[in-house]
Amino acid sequence: MLSTDNKPCGTWLNEYKKRDSMMEHLKQVDPEIAHAIRMEVKRQSEKIVLIASENYVSRAVIEAQSSLLTNKYAEGYPGRRFYGGCEYVDMVETWAIERAKALFHADHANVQPHAGSQANMAVFFSVLKIGDTIMGMDLSHGGHLTHGSPASFSGRLYKVVSYGVDPDTYRIDMDQVEKVAREHRPRIIIAGGSSYPRIIDFEGFARIAGEVGAMFMVDMAHFAGLVAGGAFPSPVPHADFVTSTTHKTLRGPRGGFVLSTAAYAKKLDRHMFPGMQGGPLMHTIAAKAVAFKEAMQPDFAAYSLQVVRNAKILAEALAGKGLKIITGGTDCHLMLVDLSDVGMTGAAADEVLDRAGITLNKNVIPFEQRGPNETSGIRIGTPAVTTRGMKEDQMRWIADRIVDVLSYPDDEKRILKSAENVKQFCAEFPIPGTEGV
Repeated sequence: MLSTDNKPCGTWLNEYKKRDSMMEHLKQVDPEIAHAIRMEVKRQSEKIVLIASENYVSRAVIEAQSSLLTNKYAEGYPGRRFYGGCEYVDMVETWAIERAKALFHADHANVQPHAGSQANMAVFFSVLKIGDTIMGMDLSHGGHLTHGSPASFSGRLYKVVSYGVDPDTYRIDMDQVEKVAREHRPRIIIAGGSSYPRIIDFEGFARIAGEVGAMFMVDMAHFAGLVAGGAFPSPVPHADFVTSTTHKTLRGPRGGFVLSTAAYAKKLDRHMFPGMQGGPLMHTIAAKAVAFKEAMQPDFAAYSLQVVRNAKILAEALAGKGLKIITGGTDCHLMLVDLSDVGMTGAAADEVLDRAGITLNKNVIPFEQRGPNETSGIRIGTPAVTTRGMKEDQMRWIADRIVDVLSYPDDEKRILKSAENVKQFCAEFPIPGTEGV
């Protein structure tokens, strides 16, 4: 058997034991944290993870992020730091920048955002004034929290107008987008979603933005890896700004980055630092650089295509067993399941499936009738299971398990049996670095 990067499992096991031995000091200093880490490894290994925003990073990413670069304070940018001793972290950040630009064919990249929220904030601070109008996708229709939700800084600092999906097709209503844009004349229009399963008309959005004098920003946090691998259209040729996280489909560390046209490069960098962040996390930037390099390899393109194939097959299998898939399918790594006809809330499904060994998340659906802590839907994604080497046949097996559990949510014996079956199933698809453990 081979691991996900084609190393024999025995080799991976030896390497894992070496790394695990490095935790011996942690066990002595803080046994509670060491135990929690070991149990988390066990949880990830023994459950099917279908959370669309989660993935498994490579050993190289883990090693870069856990390196001594965490010791270095490096306020500023390569060649323009406020501390001495930055010659090597300058190399790291420069490589990360150049790789991001090359991977996504962008004029400019800033790799310092600690997360996707900070990436979006940096764009807003660069080109907006407090009280300006922004236009984004309604959170309840699949948008992002930072695109104008009243619970977010974006909804508190700016005037927000929203667009949504068509009530019949559940696809973005471009006529509504144009109508809202013409009526409110926003300073910036935002595309991208957290639970929208279809290709987005970036060219159409750019046209509308141009017609109303707005800037156009795309948040590709969810599908960045699919763009990198050629499995999803790139927003970069159409947008003034493209923000993203580095985890999810890109399979890097938890963090963010921003791409922009050359015209906005200086403003963006100035408002990232010193505008809203201090010293960058150089160990995480190193891990981002590694992830960008990995995403340039041919096997990553194959991975991205398989993520989408797996999602399509899983959606088809669930629909074939009677579950309602929002929009009828997917073009990307995720799908949204409407449980209204099942007589179960998303929260209940989330809980019972996790006990059965399948981890996903409750999610609101368009035109939701329940609260966000209850919901009528669940969101399912295939990035993590694809990283483990699962393909079409495994997606059908997973669909069978999901439907079986949801059909008998009060059958405790069935739930326990499912958890054991999932554990045995997962043993055939070890997470990188944990084979045989």
